[in-house]
Amino acid sequence: MAKKPTREEQQRMCTGKRRYATEADALDTALLRGVERTRQAYRCPLCHRWHLTTTRASQ
Repeated sequence: MAKKPTREEQQRMCTGKRRYATEADALDTALLRGVERTRQAYRCPLCHRWHLTTTRASQ
């Protein structure tokens, strides 16, 4: 079982990412960058904003 990240580790993971006000804003950014197929938006439990994460392409 993986160790749960500490609050400090969570903050470092969050602060290094771009934050978006809405899921639509995050996905629009992915679309404009041409990476919409490999990005997914998620709501951050720490800052309550939206981030983009990389997903595996379907094979």
